[in-house]
Amino acid sequence: MKYTLSTSRGPRAKGTLSSGVKKFVPLMAGERSNVIAAAVGILVSSTAQLLAPVIIGRTVDRYVATRDSPGLAQHSLLLMLVYLTGVAASYIQIRTMGGVGRRVLFQLRNALFTKLQELPVAFFNQNKAGDLISRLNNDTDKLNQFVSQALMQFVGNVVMITGAGLFLVSLDPRLGLAALVPAAGVMLLTRVTSAWVKNKNVASLQALGGLSSEVQENLNNFKVIVAFNRVDYFRSKFNAANERNFAASIKAGLANNLFMPLYGLASNLAQLIVIAYGIYLIEAGQLTVGLLIGFLLYVNSFYFPLRQLATVWSSFQMAVAGLDRISEVLALESDMPVISDGIPEAESLLAFRGVSFHYPDSREVLRDISFELEKGKAYALVGPTGGGKTTTASLMARLYDPGKGSVLLSGRDIRSYSSEERTRKIGFILQDPYLFTGTVRDNILYGSGKYTNYSNAELENELARANLSQLLARFPEGLDTSVATSGNTLSLGQKQLIAFMRATLREPELLILDEATANIDTVTEQLLEEILERLPADTTKVIIAHRLNTIANVDQIFFVNSGEITQAGSMEHAVEMLLHGKRES
Repeated sequence: MKYTLSTSRGPRAKGTLSSGVKKFVPLMAGERSNVIAAAVGILVSSTAQLLAPVIIGRTVDRYVATRDSPGLAQHSLLLMLVYLTGVAASYIQIRTMGGVGRRVLFQLRNALFTKLQELPVAFFNQNKAGDLISRLNNDTDKLNQFVSQALMQFVGNVVMITGAGLFLVSLDPRLGLAALVPAAGVMLLTRVTSAWVKNKNVASLQALGGLSSEVQENLNNFKVIVAFNRVDYFRSKFNAANERNFAASIKAGLANNLFMPLYGLASNLAQLIVIAYGIYLIEAGQLTVGLLIGFLLYVNSFYFPLRQLATVWSSFQMAVAGLDRISEVLALESDMPVISDGIPEAESLLAFRGVSFHYPDSREVLRDISFELEKGKAYALVGPTGGGKTTTASLMARLYDPGKGSVLLSGRDIRSYSSEERTRKIGFILQDPYLFTGTVRDNILYGSGKYTNYSNAELENELARANLSQLLARFPEGLDTSVATSGNTLSLGQKQLIAFMRATLREPELLILDEATANIDTVTEQLLEEILERLPADTTKVIIAHRLNTIANVDQIFFVNSGEITQAGSMEHAVEMLLHGKRES
């Protein structure tokens, strides 16, 4: 199954207001009461702002023109009360939505990270870690900024525009409609260009994800860069990614800010129309000076939030673009579900039944493979590089599912086991094990959760019981030895020792070692072999190795190459097959 996420072209979905709002509604499902409180605050604040021009217009006509000082004072106090009410309501909605934005961000990041944990290994093979990090951090932050800062401003501006428009038309339909003509033109232009603006924002976020990927890759491989003195090569790759991000962000910025001057021009045109037409109506005795002042205030109340809406609109489009990229991950479903299975079919620990497998856009790695592994025996997988040894081991541990056929664990389809059951039964020691920042103790407990509450002394006793004390002695501070990110403070051999302790302490029924002793000295390798021999008698071991001396004492050798797995028989036969690089009967 392909899990490749969009990285080069933006989605074709229209960036309309209605489609964007529909995407945001589910995010607010758990914040209904807070959103309602914020909406009430917006209505109160908007109502206060809409009442102010009416009060000012009537004050001018009734009290300023007649020089009625008491009436002027009373209406001034009323106007002050209206303004204070609006300020208090605005404060409430801003504070409420700030909390909503943080909670939505928290929940969305949790949901996205949980989804990533549910996806199979194939997903991470097909997508860059830097882009996923960008979706988890940058894209979700765009949503937080919009929800906490711009959403209520967006809604408030829409309410203000609607209310001011209704007041303009109701006070004088002719003058009101004339004032709204420039707005109709810019709103039509906004609707036509919305999808284009959204695509520019999507491209900008994708370019930022690509830049994050490039940085992550360069930092992870910095040793290689220094070893080959090819800083220039990686600098050129970074510069190319940086230039793509720069160009995309410039285009997104231009698209986002395109409407600001247009809305400003529309506001100026509307004011000119109202003044010219208003003076004409005053001279005709059809309009008062106070009403004209109120009209101009309502024009400002209509076009100022319209200009603000142009700014918020860019934030809205950026948030929608980020939500699309997040939703793309959230919509993915693993093609490795847990299925139901009947009665166990066999007594063997693990069996392949007609298994075929290939990676996306790749040739077939395994073709109609069948074999069985018995309990308590040791097996070796040998073959040329790229022959399919690690793929076979990955299928045994269900890191992948076969394209055809089935893998049986203790007679049951391996797909019928939950992740917890399967990982308890199977231990996997990788050639290049990954360690987490912390201590040796932390990394050992990562694979053995039942020892979480053990003290260091108790854990050391358990390691001694599992014959692992001699390995722990290789670390200067024992369990408290510090481990930096990815284990870079340790040698590769020490990392493999920790991975060995982590896996064998669990005493799995099936232990897979993928070149687990490749970076370990001969003395330590012999010690590991002794530890393996002391594992429970029913532990089945599968060893992948290029050095044939490491598999001298196994019960059976399988030769893996060209999509086939064949019993190699004796060690001499395995050597001969490796030398010829082909299967022999």
